[in-house]
Amino acid sequence: MADLRDLYQEVILEHSKAPRNYRELKPADHKAEGYNPLCGDRFTVYLQMEGDKIRDIGFQGSGCAISKASASMMTQSLKGKTKAEADKLFERFHQVVTGQESNGNQTELGKLAVFSGVSEFPTRVKCATLAWHTLEAALEGKQEASTETE
Repeated sequence: MADLRDLYQEVILEHSKAPRNYRELKPADHKAEGYNPLCGDRFTVYLQMEGDKIRDIGFQGSGCAISKASASMMTQSLKGKTKAEADKLFERFHQVVTGQESNGNQTELGKLAVFSGVSEFPTRVKCATLAWHTLEAALEGKQEASTETE
């Protein structure tokens, strides 16, 4: 189990240091800014839609290793997905990081399963979900998202 934890830490640190899709999309069809008042993390998520499908996605901002890695891996996971698929993936991701499904089948999460350990640290859940809440706001046409209500 310690080896698995080390691997998870490695993946999170690697994505934090070299985040994927860390860029502003121009033009963006949808855009929202997210804020975690607990720790000060801030991200903007940019979307280019093709009908109901996420054609391209990017993000910019600042945050801790967990929030930046989560945003990076989220963008990789959602390219080419529909809004419904993105909603479903966020629901599964949220269940895992909040401990609602600790040892269940996480294969549909793919590499996002590395965040399962976050459930052991409740104050870090908001870090892991900030980009996801911001994505949801962007998809709904809202300009802002916050983790305050989580």
